Amino acid sequence: MFAVTGGVWSAYLILGLFIAAMAAVGAVTYKKSKSLDGFLLGERGMGGWMSAFAYGTTYFSAVVFIGYAGTFGMSLGLGAVWIGIANAILGSLVAWLVLAKRTRNLSREYKATTMAELFEKKYDSKHIKLYAAIVIFIFLIPYSTSVYQGIGYLSEAVFGLKFVWCIVIMAALVGIYLFVGGFFANAVSNFIQGIIMIIGVVVMIALMLRAPEVNGIEGLKKLTESGYGFFPSATAETGYWFDAPGVQLVFNILLTSFGIWAVPQSVQKFFAIRNDRAVVQGSVISTLFALIVGGGAYFNGAFARLFYPETPADTSNIIPNILLSNEYMSYAVLGLIFVLVLSASMSTLSSLALVSSSSVCMDIYKGYISKNATDKQVNILARVLCFVFVAISAVFAIFEVDAIVTLMSLSWGTLAGCFLGPYIYALYWKGANKYGAYTSITMSLVTTITLIFVFGAILGGGTFGELISLGLGKAPMIGVFVMAQSLIVTPLGSVIGTAIKKRFGKNPADPDDEVEESGATAEE
Repeated sequence: MFAVTGGVWSAYLILGLFIAAMAAVGAVTYKKSKSLDGFLLGERGMGGWMSAFAYGTTYFSAVVFIGYAGTFGMSLGLGAVWIGIANAILGSLVAWLVLAKRTRNLSREYKATTMAELFEKKYDSKHIKLYAAIVIFIFLIPYSTSVYQGIGYLSEAVFGLKFVWCIVIMAALVGIYLFVGGFFANAVSNFIQGIIMIIGVVVMIALMLRAPEVNGIEGLKKLTESGYGFFPSATAETGYWFDAPGVQLVFNILLTSFGIWAVPQSVQKFFAIRNDRAVVQGSVISTLFALIVGGGAYFNGAFARLFYPETPADTSNIIPNILLSNEYMSYAVLGLIFVLVLSASMSTLSSLALVSSSSVCMDIYKGYISKNATDKQVNILARVLCFVFVAISAVFAIFEVDAIVTLMSLSWGTLAGCFLGPYIYALYWKGANKYGAYTSITMSLVTTITLIFVFGAILGGGTFGELISLGLGKAPMIGVFVMAQSLIVTPLGSVIGTAIKKRFGKNPADPDDEVEESGATAEE
């Protein structure tokens, strides 16, 4: 099946150069991470190019290149390209125009280093910080675990490297350069990785178009004539409206384009932007990056249908398989593509590790456990926690914990559903308050769990396991529902919570009110 030519040493050489570059980044950026603010946010001095590449490389991981591109390419054909285009326009350009400047200014005003801390200070609620931090930590672990597993097959195919060793190497790389260089190391490595991703995508598409199965423009014609053109069908073979390819496309566009607006690993990129000029630069650069990388990944995946006329049982390995079966592929090019996927994975993993460690050390440790901890102590803890988070995710990936990996399909939508309303209204509406934030987070978690079982039952699940498995298959739709819900319940919760507070003197659903009341009693 494999048509790869040339010596495997060339792939090892490219991988070795990449590893050396990442190690050098950690060493060079060490001085920038000595302070706590430097470690977590690069002293808030990121320019437009660095910020845009940091945002873009966090946006697109191995899950997109290996998983989503192949899966949606098989089900939607060329229609999947609309996801990449929408990601560029809605997930990058509009997101930067709507969020970046206001988020940067608000985070500086409140001197917030994490999304949870921003909620605490904006909404004057200590408990909302703890609540948000716990949700962030729990849901980012399965997300990062899935990123590890996204490159496992490709590493085995290219290098003959055991899945476990690939994970160990990647975890060690991410852990080391984060421990040494922190946010600035992450930003510099993201810039390098972003360039690699752009070059890799262009090369990958060029070789894909040359493949006999595609044959350039002929492949586009074949896909269009067979019903897998740019406009998917609105009719579902199963009879359920939500199974129609066109409907699936809409929900995936909404989830991937608007979900990025409120996941903490992307939001905190705005905290570190240097000035307004960098915001303008970043909005343009991030859009072009997303169009090339995201659009290119889905365009490449669209040709999967030409290699597999019938959808295989497991679509997760489709992209690696069609790359390896391309007769124009050499080990040198394959090594470049592997580094492309590795870059996408490492950039996302490092961002997830930083966000999770900052949530624990700033929002939980310094916020509750040791309030008088010095910046130096918290800085050391943040470095250690980066290693811990990377290690935990690696262990789950190595042991292939299915429950955790499956949960990843909901982590994006659930996190966005929890925080989209509280975040957007914090930027644009003075009436937003902690009651609305509590309502959004709680309702998102409850609705997510409920809809899993509802969809599982609709699709014929009989056992608990079947209900979960079938329900999770509708993760994009569930994610869109909870994001829309967040935008509705946040203002409602804010208004109703305030009314209850005025009517009864305190809101029984608000733990902060209990603290205030007990404090007043103690003073009396």
